[in-house]
Amino acid sequence: MTTPPALLIAGHGTRDEGGAEALRALVRELGERHPEVPVAGGFFGPAPAELPLGDAVAELVGRGVTRLAAVPLLLAPTGPVPGSLAAALERAQLDHPGLDCAHSGELGPHPRLLDALERRLDEALGGGARRPQDRARTTVLLVARGATDPHANAEVARAARLLWEGRGFAGVEIAFVSHTAPDVPAGLDRCRTLATASRAAGGRGRIVVLPYFLFPGGLLERLWMQTEGWSAAHPETEVLGAQVLGSPPALADVVMERYRETVAGDPLLGGAPCGCRAAAEDARDADGAPDRRTAGPDADEDRGDHVRAH
Repeated sequence: MTTPPALLIAGHGTRDEGGAEALRALVRELGERHPEVPVAGGFFGPAPAELPLGDAVAELVGRGVTRLAAVPLLLAPTGPVPGSLAAALERAQLDHPGLDCAHSGELGPHPRLLDALERRLDEALGGGARRPQDRARTTVLLVARGATDPHANAEVARAARLLWEGRGFAGVEIAFVSHTAPDVPAGLDRCRTLATASRAAGGRGRIVVLPYFLFPGGLLERLWMQTEGWSAAHPETEVLGAQVLGSPPALADVVMERYRETVAGDPLLGGAPCGCRAAAEDARDADGAPDRRTAGPDADEDRGDHVRAH
């Protein structure tokens, strides 16, 4: 039987040991769930303290891998930044001639991950958050990394809308830690306005700051510093903080879904006997249209959702 293309799990550069351990755990989990697929993981982007992506590629090549599909652990695009995943894969191909590579788009906003974010909100609210009257007085500030590319930042706004839709919160606003507006204090100002309206409608309004990050690290520390500074200046407003998404079981499911879409959509990686093409054909938007990441390498080319690394 032909070995299917390898799965390369690509985290965005971090120096936080917690993030590195979470990546190792995800690699182990997917390797145990799918023993037929070679799996490895590493970090791209800013120089990581450990687990560089190049080492993960070298490990796979050492195991006889000649084809791989990389899945970035990103909830939203980073935009056209130096040190992108595509550039990292290009370097890997220079180091390992004959290696075929492709990569998927980011993971979010996937319905399973939105549900996991909702659970983080419930935890921050301390239970009972599913009561309509309780959620109706809660405004959520979804905070992402931020990018210089407006299209990348628009994906965060899309996630916020999907998180708000049908869940009963007073509102879901967005903010960014760096690169673009609104910054965290400006986002909290907007939430305070909505919280004031909630008080006028009955009950005390409150804000939950929800990091749109998978793992802890420097960005999360900056977020909490900015949040604490704003809260100190506005003691009349209740502000709660939610945990990062982490590695719920849904994360492994979504990573494998992106892998299957990528393998099925790339002619040089396709043909593996792992049910990938059938899975990709089932991937649909909510309105029944084919998912944009399964349309092949030419779809949405300017956004780089599915980019061949040459």
